[in-house]
Amino acid sequence: MEPLEILECSPPLAREPLDAERAAAVARVFKALGDPVRLRIVSIVAGHEGGEACVCDITGAFDLSQPTISHHLKVLKDVGLLTSERRASWVYYRLVPETLGELSALLDVPSVV
Repeated sequence: MEPLEILECSPPLAREPLDAERAAAVARVFKALGDPVRLRIVSIVAGHEGGEACVCDITGAFDLSQPTISHHLKVLKDVGLLTSERRASWVYYRLVPETLGELSALLDVPSVV
């Protein structure tokens, strides 16, 4: 899967309907976030000091096997929500703020007075 590139400069849903291709790309990201484990992983990384978390910090938060956590991390990377960097024997994960910003902008609906 490619990271979420279709959302670049996406107008809010309230302004313009999504075409089929864009809707499919956005749905992939929301599907990734729709899993409770992956949503928790995103919150752990976001809330970790410095905005990055070691895989050891993530794995320790769950009662799941390391391969299962690796699968969830791969899904989040594949849709462009996380990026990673290897440092010695550990991998550190960071959020991709642009992807979260694009999702936020897409869902930005003006309040009705």
